[in-house]
Amino acid sequence: MKHRVLILLCLLVAWPFSLMAATRAWLEQPTVTLGQAVTLNVETDAVSATPDLTPLMRDFEVEGQSDSRSVGLVNGRVRSSTMFALTLRPRRAGTLAIPALQVGGERTAPLMLEVTATPTASAASNGLVFVETEIDDPSPYVQQSVGVTVRLYYATPLVSGQLDLDPPEGALLQRVGDIVQSSREIDGRRYSTAERRFLLVPERSGPLTLPGPRFSGRGAGGWMDDLLGGNSREVDITGSPRTLQVRAQPANAPQPWLPVRDLRLRYTAVPDQLRTGEAATLAIETTVIGATQAQLPELPVPSIPGAQVFAEPPQYDETFNGGTPQVKLTHRYSVVPSQPGSLSVPGVAMAWWDVRTGTAKRATLQDLAIPVVQGSGQAAHPPARDAAAPMAPAATDDGVMALSGDRRLPAHLWPWLAAGFALLWLATLVWGLSRRPGGANVARNRGHVTDPARPMTSSATHTAADLKRVLDAGDLDDIEAVLCGMARPAAIDLDDLQRRLAMPAQRAAVDLLRRARWAGGDPAQARLALREAFRGGPQWQAGNVGVADEPLPPLYPR
Repeated sequence: MKHRVLILLCLLVAWPFSLMAATRAWLEQPTVTLGQAVTLNVETDAVSATPDLTPLMRDFEVEGQSDSRSVGLVNGRVRSSTMFALTLRPRRAGTLAIPALQVGGERTAPLMLEVTATPTASAASNGLVFVETEIDDPSPYVQQSVGVTVRLYYATPLVSGQLDLDPPEGALLQRVGDIVQSSREIDGRRYSTAERRFLLVPERSGPLTLPGPRFSGRGAGGWMDDLLGGNSREVDITGSPRTLQVRAQPANAPQPWLPVRDLRLRYTAVPDQLRTGEAATLAIETTVIGATQAQLPELPVPSIPGAQVFAEPPQYDETFNGGTPQVKLTHRYSVVPSQPGSLSVPGVAMAWWDVRTGTAKRATLQDLAIPVVQGSGQAAHPPARDAAAPMAPAATDDGVMALSGDRRLPAHLWPWLAAGFALLWLATLVWGLSRRPGGANVARNRGHVTDPARPMTSSATHTAADLKRVLDAGDLDDIEAVLCGMARPAAIDLDDLQRRLAMPAQRAAVDLLRRARWAGGDPAQARLALREAFRGGPQWQAGNVGVADEPLPPLYPR
């Protein structure tokens, strides 16, 4: 009995720590061909921890590494995580073990990768120049994106050439990216390689024959051949065709039809707290392996009761990982709550078909509950009226306005009384301006009144930390407000801000911001330009830059 109690206490003590950090690793695809790269993802909750890549150096070449951070709410608690994407190229064929990697104080689980040999390259290795075709899925579904890599091997110098692939009947073929140069050793001979990638989308089920790739070029001849115009060493070769077995769309497939290898949704920006009448940014990232941006259905805008939601144009990044197309979309939404309390954000969902297992799946995001406090963007509820306060005029059924006492006035006299009070107020205003020495200083810049007592060296209302925060997760309104607030004194608008900046790059970025807000410009392009231009903070012109004179005379001359 004592042992059971002790074990239970140990589990209760360890349970909170198991929720604090989690580290995992997974491969984008379990099988690759020798010479083909594969992506290893490592995700961790440990702060400022990076994976130790030393165990990978034995069987893999680490060709690239990138990392991304995300923040979300899990069971009402803020969870931040970092994901590292490692591009690995196997050194040999066979079943390779990816050992456990040390990430901070934790270790990932070991993985296995199957690396197959390259039969086409081995069979043709006796030649100096040959081509091969690599397909990431030989049995795709209808309308599935298939990555096709055409690779040219040459062990002799080439001075020119063209590598291409003809489109097959019953499918769409699109060239993707530029030619990628590399080198590889096959059967003791060193080959230079040139890769060209294509995207194949079958339009009907059944056998699909992909023609062999073609290369036409010219090798480097000897100096005597060039001098006498002899042998030009023309190279004209054609690879072997490949046949794909295209599977039909299953009857139980979810609609819209989306056949991919993997699909994940996650929050990349979640506000800790909202304020009524003020916009905050909610960002959702969609990562899809085996599709392009054009194939993805539109992610529905979250419908949030008690708030207005405004969607920005999505930002996307399309890449090829190990010969397979991959797209990452980032949707940003500006959420403006209308009342304090708790705002319930329902999680979005997207149905898809797993081409690896042949099953229907559904990616969902968890619901969020974000606290909302009273903000300055919305007036507070009016206070309860005091019983001793005078009553406001109220309409009666007989068309007569009743005051707090017994006296009544006909309803048709109230417009005349209001007009009279307005004329009296205007006359008082004109008299007061005429009595004021020197009159009012009326600025000529858009009619703004300039207070002579206003200090031109007032402190800025925003800092560089605020600018970095809004450039990363804020909307365009927040970026404009922070930039204007960093001026001394605060800039009136974007025109005033642009006039005070000293660097042409910063003025051009502000112009892109203005176009994105009011002239149908590209918000993503504006955000990138602002991040680059204001990386070191705003650079102001020397001295106080006053308002510019306009050619029109003032509205109220002295």
